[in-house]
Amino acid sequence: MKLQELKPNKGATRSTKRVGRGQASGQGCTSGKGNKGQKSRSGYSSRPWFEGGQMPLQRRIPKRGFRNVHAVDSEAVNVGRLDGLGVTEIDAVVLEKRGIIRSATSRLKVIGGGELATAISVRAHGFSKSAKQKIEAAGGKVDVIVIPRRPKRLKKKAERKS
Repeated sequence: MKLQELKPNKGATRSTKRVGRGQASGQGCTSGKGNKGQKSRSGYSSRPWFEGGQMPLQRRIPKRGFRNVHAVDSEAVNVGRLDGLGVTEIDAVVLEKRGIIRSATSRLKVIGGGELATAISVRAHGFSKSAKQKIEAAGGKVDVIVIPRRPKRLKKKAERKS
C-alpha cells in the first residue's frame, strides 16, 4: 500500500450539495432558500444572539451581583494541615504542589485551626494571632510577605521624572 492509494471508507464521504444548477438538480430556482427576504440574499449572516427584533435574552434577564475588578484572590490554610508535610520550610509553592491550595500566585493566609507538633518555617502573606502563637510555640518561624502598596503606574511616572 502506498500513500497515494489511501482512500476513505466507502460511504464515509458525501459529495457537496450543488445548488442553483437547474430544476432537474432538485435544488434549482431558489436553491433551497425559499422566496424573498433577507435570508435568501447573498452575503446574509446573522449574529448568534439575534432574535429577529425580539428583546434579546441578554437584555431580558435581570442583572444581579457585582464583580470587584480590584479584588485579590486569597486562600486560607489551617495550621493543622501544615504539620504532616515532612518539609521544614513551607510557602505557597510547596502547598500548591501538595494540592492543599489551588494557586501559588494567590495570597496565602495561615489560620489557627488544628495543632502543630513539629518546628516549621512558614512564609505567607498573613497569619492569624492563634496561628502565629502555635507556630512559634512549636519552635517554628513566621515570615510575613509584605507587598508594596504603591501602584505600578506611579512607579513608572517616578522613574521617568528622574
